[in-house]
Amino acid sequence: MPLIQRRSLAVEVANQIQEQILKGDYAINQQLPIEQKLMDNFGVGRSTIREAITTLVNSGYLRVQQGVGTFVEDNTGVHENMFQLLKRTDPQEITEVRCLLEMKVAEKAATNRNGNDISKMEHYLDKKTKAAAANLAAEYVEAYIQFYHAIADASKNKILTDLFKSFTKQLKNDMMNQPPDELLVNVPTDLHYKLLDSIVRQDPARAWYWSAQITGQVYSRPS
Repeated sequence: MPLIQRRSLAVEVANQIQEQILKGDYAINQQLPIEQKLMDNFGVGRSTIREAITTLVNSGYLRVQQGVGTFVEDNTGVHENMFQLLKRTDPQEITEVRCLLEMKVAEKAATNRNGNDISKMEHYLDKKTKAAAANLAAEYVEAYIQFYHAIADASKNKILTDLFKSFTKQLKNDMMNQPPDELLVNVPTDLHYKLLDSIVRQDPARAWYWSAQITGQVYSRPS
C-alpha cells in the first residue's frame, strides 16, 4: 500500500479506508486492524489515524466499541458524499443521470420561475455567448454552469437543485479538461436560447424537449 504524502493526511487516510470498505475489503461488523497496524500501512502517526477513524464514524461507515476495537458499520455507500461517489462512478452513468436531471429542472423551472430567475438566466446565457465569441474557455464554462444553476434554482425544489448542483461540479471539471476548440462549439447557442424562451413562456413540455435536444440523449417526456 502506497504511503500517504499529501497535506490533508487524515482525509486521505479516511478516503482510502472508505474505498476499501466500499470495494468489499471489509464486511459489515468486521473489525479493522489495530491502530499500530493502520499506522504502518499508511505511514502516518496515531493522531492521523484517530482523526480518520472519527471522520468515518461520523459518516456512518464505522463504529468504535470502547475497549474492543473499530468495526465496519455500513458498506453500502449510502453515507458517501455525492462528489466522492461521482469521482468513482462510470462517466456514462454520470452523463445519463445528469441529462435526466437537466431535463427535470428545466421542466420545473418553466412552471415555477419568477422574474428574478429569468433575469439571472438571461444574464448568464449572455455571458456564455460573449465568452464563446471571444474564445474565453474558462469564462465560458463558468457562465455555462451558472446558467444551469439559475435554471435549477428556478425549479424551487431544493432537493432537486442540490442534487443537480452536485452533478455540475463533475460537469465543470469535465468541461475544463476539454480542448478549447471542442468546448466552445459543444452546444449550439440557439438551443439554449430556445430552452430559455420555453422557460420564460412557462411551457414545461417545450422546456423538457429543448433540454433533451441539448443533452443529445433520447428520452421520452413522462406523461
